[in-house]
Amino acid sequence: MRNKSLISVLFVIVLLGVLGFSLVSPVEAGENEPAYQFYFGDLHSHTRYTDGWEGTPADAYASALAAGADFMATTDHAGMLTPEEWENSLLMAQAYTSDDFVAMPAYEYWMPGFGEIAVFNVPVFPSPRPNLQPQRKMSRWEVPGAFYDWLSAQPGGVGLFVHPTDYGKNFDKFAYWAEMRDEGMGLLEVHNLGSWQMPQQLLEYEASYIMALDSGWHVMPAANSDTHSPDWISGYEVRTVLLAPSLTPANLYEAMRSSRGYATLDQNLRIDYRLDGVVMGSILSPADSYTASIHIEDPDGVPSDNITMVEIISDGGQVVASQPFNSTSVDWEVTLTSETAHYYYLRVTTASNVSGAEGLTAWTAPVWTGR
Repeated sequence: MRNKSLISVLFVIVLLGVLGFSLVSPVEAGENEPAYQFYFGDLHSHTRYTDGWEGTPADAYASALAAGADFMATTDHAGMLTPEEWENSLLMAQAYTSDDFVAMPAYEYWMPGFGEIAVFNVPVFPSPRPNLQPQRKMSRWEVPGAFYDWLSAQPGGVGLFVHPTDYGKNFDKFAYWAEMRDEGMGLLEVHNLGSWQMPQQLLEYEASYIMALDSGWHVMPAANSDTHSPDWISGYEVRTVLLAPSLTPANLYEAMRSSRGYATLDQNLRIDYRLDGVVMGSILSPADSYTASIHIEDPDGVPSDNITMVEIISDGGQVVASQPFNSTSVDWEVTLTSETAHYYYLRVTTASNVSGAEGLTAWTAPVWTGR
């Protein structure tokens, strides 16, 4: 089971020094769990500090706050940021974080031939870059493991696999897994709006998500814009949703490390998914059967937001249960039986996703069975 370290949480509180609360309808608490709130935002965006077209991190945070987001991350490229720009990014995030909004200064770290990982809650870069060891030049095959080891050693640090097929081959098919390395990785982009290529291009990576889960990584899905334009939050509906007791940097980073949340292409779709009473992102003890309890609601209440299909996905991407609906509010309880399954997550189809037609709209973190 992954370590939910109190030390990590305290580190974040000391680092950013902000506590707050948000008036969002909570996810009902399970036994020995807090009541989780839904927090909607974007964990992948760019500014003119690197390859964004214009604007600073402060502009991104201001735009996201004005558009009603709960959190926003800027993830400019580590190899392009100057020390002064990174220091400014940290200061701007502190200035914009309040009881109502969390600004997240982060960066994308590129490993040539392997891929990019967005790094959160770590105020320093891997050093020296890109080889991590000063005494010799590391091979391309040594760098990923060294990076995971470095990240897992950062108190409270968390990584996000971004656009997993764009460079290399799915992070070399999500090799290099180890229990301690798993501690540092919390998310994977199952959807990237791709606005750095063309507006509204849909880049979906569910097959990569399944590959990562089957390789042992405990990660939740994220849906992000990767915007390089000054349209932060206001220009798109894709959201990553984090479940946390209240809106503070510490709680959001802990949710990311615990893989507790979901990805949605609808800006306010709410999903409460539990297995044997525990919330998505949890790890159970192995059993032969499990009870899935699901409530999904779109508060807009319009027919174009109707939930039309809910599926439960297990190992290898197998659909183990499904149920059609035609409503903006649905409830479903089903028993799942397996002596071998490692995880179960939800996939949600609605009458109109970002493509304008019926299609996949949301993916949740799994509940892991403990196998």
